Amino acid sequence: MRVELTEVVRIEEHQDLSLSELAELSRLSEADLRRLQELGVIVPVDPGAAERTFSAECLVVARTACRLQQDFELDAAGVALALTLLERIRKLEAELTELKARLPSP
Repeated sequence: MRVELTEVVRIEEHQDLSLSELAELSRLSEADLRRLQELGVIVPVDPGAAERTFSAECLVVARTACRLQQDFELDAAGVALALTLLERIRKLEAELTELKARLPSP
């Protein structure tokens, strides 16, 4: 029998995280996060700032990236591709749901 523990972290939607906080909460190294940033997977709140901070949404993306990396042994480019495809699927599903809602009931 396998027991899986899940950690819950409450982050306010408008709370910004430093790179080190994002690394700690996502379980990715700062180097991995920098690579994901280079690939455009996570984007700092103000890319021009000396000390970059990230939105709470980036934590969700980074945690998903960590799971993909661990579960499928993907490198950063593979994680970036998988995240891009997952986001595309979510958007298509939302469009489909919206289109279904517009159809007249039989």
